[in-house]
Amino acid sequence: MTIAAELETLANQFADFMWSTPTVILLVGGGLFLSIYSRLQCFRYFTHAVAILRGKFDNKNDPGQISHAQALSTALSGTLGLGNIAGVAIAISTGGPGAVFWMWATALIGVTTKFYTASLAVMYRGHDSEGVLQGGPMYVVREGLGKHWYPLAVLFAVAGMLGTLPVFQANQFLELLRHSFVSPEIGSDSNTVFYFNLVGSLVLATLVALVVAGKIQRIGKLTVRLVPAMVLLYLAVTAVAIFENLDAVPGVFALIISDAFSGQAVAGGLIGSMIMVGVRRGAFSNEAGIGTESMAHGAAKTDQPIREGLVAMTGPVIDTLIVCTCTALIILLTGVWQDAEGIAGVSLTADAFGLLFPSIGSNILLLMVALLSFSTIVSFWFYGAKCAGFLFGAHNQKYYTPLYISLIVIGGLVSLNLVNGLIIGMYAVMALPTMMSTLLLAPKVNQASKAYFRQLKQQL
Repeated sequence: MTIAAELETLANQFADFMWSTPTVILLVGGGLFLSIYSRLQCFRYFTHAVAILRGKFDNKNDPGQISHAQALSTALSGTLGLGNIAGVAIAISTGGPGAVFWMWATALIGVTTKFYTASLAVMYRGHDSEGVLQGGPMYVVREGLGKHWYPLAVLFAVAGMLGTLPVFQANQFLELLRHSFVSPEIGSDSNTVFYFNLVGSLVLATLVALVVAGKIQRIGKLTVRLVPAMVLLYLAVTAVAIFENLDAVPGVFALIISDAFSGQAVAGGLIGSMIMVGVRRGAFSNEAGIGTESMAHGAAKTDQPIREGLVAMTGPVIDTLIVCTCTALIILLTGVWQDAEGIAGVSLTADAFGLLFPSIGSNILLLMVALLSFSTIVSFWFYGAKCAGFLFGAHNQKYYTPLYISLIVIGGLVSLNLVNGLIIGMYAVMALPTMMSTLLLAPKVNQASKAYFRQLKQQL
């Protein structure tokens, strides 16, 4: 066995170990507890969340760095990434159509989880070594739980640095680029693949460097324009696909639901494996309970933690219930998943687009993946830089950026299996300090919620 193969095996074993039953219970069970504990209160304020996003409650003098809309867009640009295109394809190819149902279930639970984690990210903001106000699970642990829990904050920061590496995004974007523009005959040559990926990753790295030079303010301005455009474009493409295959749509939903409780599409019919795949991919997609998105919400300009929690709870709805469902419908309507071998990522989605839109399908998907990959990579830089700043001091963040940019190039040259296992495993590691601190501090959120909603009713 080669060294690369051994690393792939170790990475996948690490991911399987970290995403075993205890982690799933912590995320799903913890989310269910928070839903019951809050009496689903946040679900009643979706219209208020929309009003916040529209800027009705913005105050430029509030503490923070970016607006509510920019915070959500930055968080979504990290979640509305290739997890919605390649991740859904991987879920279906490895777990069958039923995995989509468990992604939906994870998203519904994630609405409440996001409400709590984002509220805490603002409630327990702390200053970095340069005196700048920061938010995120590591600061929630440090400021909210105290110094005895500091190792938990360090654990999140280390896992956050590794889990937000840009290698998966770069890998899948270049795979689609090669799939679209290089003929199969030429693309089978290893030298051609290497140099194609090398040049493509260098161009991508240069573009990312230009954006991250402007830090979170420039990222916020970029994502607040890109994210709505991406969602609307994807909805339009899916609407056309549904309209052209209207008769098959009920059968697809029936297949998702029936397979969710039978696992017949999974090799060996192992329903537990299929549920695990769905939960993993749901968490990887909307990041509820993982904690990365809390770092974006913690940068919002607000003095009301609950307000940002309400903004954050819309994330799983947009990310998983809408965008991931679009990808699942496109793949399942075409039936390409039935011929998938092994872990099929963005290439499976590309095949589905090619069948639905023979002349322009690959170009549509390429545009979507280009926007999604780019916005995700710049947001992941922000997350990784914040984790590095927490661990090594904010003044040392400047050393993180060149390392991050170089990993974009490396990401185009490594195996998907290795990248997939490492990042998914680190997402599970991040979930441990995030969910533990959230559950311990949940009473503080409930107390703040009562005061905020009481004041809101008085205003109305």
